[in-house]
Amino acid sequence: MPTVELDEFGSSTHPLTIEQGQWLARSGTVSAAPSALIPGHWDVSARGKVGAARIGDVELWIRPKLDIARLLFMVGYAIDPKGWRDDEIAMAIGDDLVPAVANALWRQTERAVRQGLLQGYREIEETTYVLRGRLRESDQLRRHHGRVIPMELRHDDFTMDIAENQILLAAITRMLAVPRVDQRSRHRLTALRLRLADVTTLVRGARLPSWRPNRLNARYHTALRLAEIVWQATSPEHAPGAVNTTGLLFDLAKIFEDFVTVALVESLPTHSSGTAHRQYPCSLDEAAAVRMKPDLVWRAGGVAAAVVDAKYKQEKPEGYPNADLYQMLAYCTSLGLRRGHLVYAKGNGLPALHAVRRGGVEIVCHALDLTLKPTELLNQIDRLAAELTGT
Repeated sequence: MPTVELDEFGSSTHPLTIEQGQWLARSGTVSAAPSALIPGHWDVSARGKVGAARIGDVELWIRPKLDIARLLFMVGYAIDPKGWRDDEIAMAIGDDLVPAVANALWRQTERAVRQGLLQGYREIEETTYVLRGRLRESDQLRRHHGRVIPMELRHDDFTMDIAENQILLAAITRMLAVPRVDQRSRHRLTALRLRLADVTTLVRGARLPSWRPNRLNARYHTALRLAEIVWQATSPEHAPGAVNTTGLLFDLAKIFEDFVTVALVESLPTHSSGTAHRQYPCSLDEAAAVRMKPDLVWRAGGVAAAVVDAKYKQEKPEGYPNADLYQMLAYCTSLGLRRGHLVYAKGNGLPALHAVRRGGVEIVCHALDLTLKPTELLNQIDRLAAELTGT
């Protein structure tokens, strides 16, 4: 099985068959094209996703530049800003992404189920000959036309087949299909899957069931939030294309955008009164033919007061090296703002202030230092929120 290894935004050349190269090209995970210099080789470039995947019979491994613990903090915070605790997920320095996530998943799940699998009441509807619970009268009449039996009943069952256990099982099952999971983690995850054998397995394409944190499931909280991260990173939408793909892949651009916007939504109301809108709909022209959606718009007093766009990496498409600035200028023009804010990851974009000639608009570029501890990283966001609100 050929292996392709890349850095976060790196590229390299690999000996691949035409079919294997086309698999990679169609996957959407990386860019791939036949090498112009070496026959039988393909030039493969990362496209902002990190992790491991098996695409056809090619094993793909893309190493993140960002510290793994910080990456998981950003993902977890975007999912649940009030519930995620970075200090609960221990990551060994130097761990690769997939082994680190797999190791954290089995450790947190084992800790969650140490006192036994959580049980709870689940409402069940069934057709039966034994009276139990409450009769569903309308279903009884519709299906059996006045006959007494069988009966359409509804009852509460005290069971371990509840949402919390289904989420853990779903994440474990997905993780076991990911390449590069180390042998120890694979063994522990397999043992946990057997322990959850009486729990319903989610079918392909299904959504995770919803759950709410409470006192009864408190010991499950960290494991459940980590399981949700694994589920998202192994979902088909992270590896689009017709070719069969399995893996654990994180889209860095989306992670950064979600983290920045969620953190600002949390911070802005603490500085001023107003409302924060993610993916705010607006248009460039009067006919509303050119639609736009800035990542975040802060409205105060019934009008737009600030606009923010988060970019993990400064976009430099061929022919349009300053595309981010043009886009922000369009946002400011549409919203009637004199200042717009672009937020980059430090190292992928430089802080700057651009005053548009004869436009009366300033575009401020910020650079977040993602190597900082979570509290310091959130403090950066808080300072940005204060600047946006003028406090």
